[in-house]
Amino acid sequence: MATRVSYPMEIKMKAVEMRLAGIPVKEVMDQLCIKNKTQLKTWMRWYRNGETHR
Repeated sequence: MATRVSYPMEIKMKAVEMRLAGIPVKEVMDQLCIKNKTQLKTWMRWYRNGETHR
């Protein structure tokens, strides 16, 4: 099994801001060292729903 990664709130918000600016998912992942694109999609869904975490 893989180990869980806990990302700081600053990284999450920076990733959301980059996606809203139109930067591709792969580029956001490379710049912020995010390992899984599904994680980024989850943060975007939380942002749209006005949530910050679960």
